[in-house]
Amino acid sequence: MVNGGSAADAIERVVIVGGGTAGWMAAAALSAHLAGAGVAITLIESSDIGTVGVGEATIPTIRRFYAALGMSDAEVMQACQATAKLGIRFVDWLRPGHSFVHPFGRFGQDLKGLDFHHYWLKARAAGEPAPLDDYSLGALLAREGHATLPASDPGSQLGIFDWALHFDAALFAQHMRRFAEKMGVTRIDARIVEVRQRPEDGFLDSLVLDSGASIAGDLFVDCSGFRSLLLGETLGIDYADWSHWLLCDGAFAVQSERAGPPPACTTVTARSAGWQWRIPLRTREGNGLVFSSRFQSDDDARKELLAAMPGKPVMEPRRLRFTPGRRAVAWAKNCVGLGLASGFLEPLESTSIALIETGIERLKQLFPDKSFDPAVIAEYNEQSAEEIERVRDFLILHYKLNGRSGAFWQACRAMDVPDSLNAKLALWRARGAFVRYRWEMFSPASWLAIYAGFEDLPTRLDPAVAGIDSDQLARSLAAMRRALRETVADTPTHQEFLEIMDGAAAQGRAA
Repeated sequence: MVNGGSAADAIERVVIVGGGTAGWMAAAALSAHLAGAGVAITLIESSDIGTVGVGEATIPTIRRFYAALGMSDAEVMQACQATAKLGIRFVDWLRPGHSFVHPFGRFGQDLKGLDFHHYWLKARAAGEPAPLDDYSLGALLAREGHATLPASDPGSQLGIFDWALHFDAALFAQHMRRFAEKMGVTRIDARIVEVRQRPEDGFLDSLVLDSGASIAGDLFVDCSGFRSLLLGETLGIDYADWSHWLLCDGAFAVQSERAGPPPACTTVTARSAGWQWRIPLRTREGNGLVFSSRFQSDDDARKELLAAMPGKPVMEPRRLRFTPGRRAVAWAKNCVGLGLASGFLEPLESTSIALIETGIERLKQLFPDKSFDPAVIAEYNEQSAEEIERVRDFLILHYKLNGRSGAFWQACRAMDVPDSLNAKLALWRARGAFVRYRWEMFSPASWLAIYAGFEDLPTRLDPAVAGIDSDQLARSLAAMRRALRETVADTPTHQEFLEIMDGAAAQGRAA
């Protein structure tokens, strides 16, 4: 007989510190997951404290997150002024004038048990100039400014792609808040003036508010941003600094008027000492310059950002400062840190919100009782550490492979990288193969997109491709490219797609 534990052991009170994207996502997901379980969820935020809000681009996991809450793509897109994101376009990272797309999806059609990229490499060595992008439906849609929903049964690997959203992060947080409050989450607008701990073991006990009220909890979720009020300040969890690998330590962010039809991808352009993002929304664009203060002054960075923006700014650029890295553990005692409270990586691959999602999913899967079994906490921390370290390595790869001139970019090429990344690079270059780790956010297709985009290619092909007739291979590849071009030509433009989704949202409200 399975022992479900006594009622006295069950968590009764969850207290979330901080609103914004992380806090309200946690409130929405936990309230849905624990519905009917008798758990009271309270979120404390101060309307006087702003949120960082640089993350307006996502990866496809966001759609699975809100779908689990019963929300449709059309509903969320309209509520958050969202556009479609089919990937990220990298401009000038390898050299000036060069660009490529990292799409959400596969490349080409595997043949005879061999991954497609081996055939592409064989054709490239024989003089075929077509880039890897030409064999990805997602990349071609992004390049052409089109968007569509993936086919439920694509028929072949050529039709497989995925998509995400560009959205207003503040509107998304509000959408999550509306859901959470309908599910019974209590919101308190107040500042926390004291954090009280149990004297016998240091566990968090209660939070004293500026109103004089005291809020007690069994489990605390720290979504207080860079301050990390609970995990960092109160519990003293150390922060591992990764700035020797990721040299950028700040950004300027600014909103601007929209310049032309919204592209169906995020654009990230290499600059003097970092990179610039452009994220298209329905009525405006999000822009920013991520840079290293060791190689560029604030004044020069601000000027570089404003000079390269296609649209007129509608606000003053906001200066953000950060240290890339993570807390030594994401869960300590009875406190779990989510989002910036547990770590930060620059938004180059739009992973900030995704790391919030996976942290919430882990918490749901490993939800504790009042005993806070060390085995549960250890498993959560191991998974969290491995995942953010894999994302870190993926970001470092972009800098390590750059071909640009300038002191910043030369320093990125010259730096030592983590052993885990060196192992991946070595295997790729020697054999065109991928190292696969547990808890990794980016699939081999994503690693392939970056390797090929930066023209870092293996020294040897799989020996099995030698048995493929070169003329037959050339015909097969040409047929793939033709089929993909024809498919893209039959899809709506991005603007038309947005209108289709708005129609679907209207139908959903009327139903």
